[in-house]
Amino acid sequence: MGKIFYLMGKSSSGKDTIYQKLLEDKELNLRKAVLYTTRPIREGETEGVAYYFTSEEELVKLQKENKVIEVRGYDTIKGMWYYFTVDDGQFAEEQGNILMIGTLESYEKMKEHFGDRVVPLFVTVEDGERLIRAIRREQQQKEPVYAEVCRRFLADEKDFSQEILAENKIERFFENNQLEQCVKDIKEFMKNCK
Repeated sequence: MGKIFYLMGKSSSGKDTIYQKLLEDKELNLRKAVLYTTRPIREGETEGVAYYFTSEEELVKLQKENKVIEVRGYDTIKGMWYYFTVDDGQFAEEQGNILMIGTLESYEKMKEHFGDRVVPLFVTVEDGERLIRAIRREQQQKEPVYAEVCRRFLADEKDFSQEILAENKIERFFENNQLEQCVKDIKEFMKNCK
């Protein structure tokens, strides 16, 4: 049965890097799910690679057809933009294993929809190290906003509390102190996951 491996973790835990390394691993032969968005396509983006670009009308149509698994809306200076996951055939079990990256909320919706096919991969980093990584990353921005780093750090403490993780039956954690070891540990877990 094709598994849906769902990578999560607090901000600055290294999820994006781990996600790319796992996708590039030919032995794992993972596919990525392509999400949908109502935001305009940006220069250099290709339809169907990072996203399927669509309209709010299409989102509403898909919702009426009960094909939308989860949806998130963001109020931007250019209006509301929606990002959503659609059960459009790309999750067919016979197509093999999929790797996704996202939030705990979207994981919950995927788990509701697909049940035990969805396997959580939760990446952790010691809080002090995670905060240092976040600050270093922010320092590279043209106009660093350290208040946002602090806001996200504190929000993650609440959003990923032990109680919430336990409620979602997330019991296996992958420590990202050393990137290559963390990727290796996740890979071994995925290969042994039945």
